[in-house]
Amino acid sequence: MSEENNILVKLNNVGLLQNHKWLVKGVSLTVKKGQIVTLIGPNGSGKSTTAKIAIGIHKNIEGKVEKFTNKIGYVPQKISIDWTLPLRVNDFMVLTENLSDEAINEALSLTGAEHLKNKSLGNLSGGEFQRVLLARAISKKPELLVLDEPVQGVDFTGEIALYKLIKEISEKLNCGILLISHDLHTVMSATDFVLCLNGHVCCSGTPKDVAMNNEYKVLFGEQASQTLSIYEHKHDHTHSDDGEIKKN
Repeated sequence: MSEENNILVKLNNVGLLQNHKWLVKGVSLTVKKGQIVTLIGPNGSGKSTTAKIAIGIHKNIEGKVEKFTNKIGYVPQKISIDWTLPLRVNDFMVLTENLSDEAINEALSLTGAEHLKNKSLGNLSGGEFQRVLLARAISKKPELLVLDEPVQGVDFTGEIALYKLIKEISEKLNCGILLISHDLHTVMSATDFVLCLNGHVCCSGTPKDVAMNNEYKVLFGEQASQTLSIYEHKHDHTHSDDGEIKKN
């Protein structure tokens, strides 16, 4: 398969103007099969807007979006759930999708959440709930997976486990992933390409290139670059969901 045929979505100089204000402007990016592209930046920098442009939620845009797949899974930053409802994980998986038991079990198994199938949604930990959201997003085996802050509500050790899982999902499904994160150093080991946004593209490249860029340092501080370096060279262990440390 040619390199061109691996492209899932391409944004060409896109932007969104609302109420006489540019939410984001001049963004170009490409996501290919098996590739993880991460958007980082401060709050209000246009990360979620860019992701929604990529999957067609925002229509009245500047620039051009070329989509080469309609098989898209999406985990939004916020999801409204009435936690008082007696909703099991299994029920949640089929709220908006007609899924077979086999598809549900396979998706939950891929995210390490199969044992939660009959558990009440309201009794899940933050990490467990994020795994269920991931399972729901991959249940129809998308070619493109868009994850908006997929580790929110999870502690640092849980974040490491979830980002490792996201990398495994990308490899097993050979899907492209557009990932939004507030924190570069915890995703760097899984990310192929990074765009740093602040209403526009401040810098882009490998995680290491971005971390050393002066515009990144202005946004996140010198310490962020140093933390990335420490994480890259000295993170020689992984964490299970319960916080147990395992040497690599």
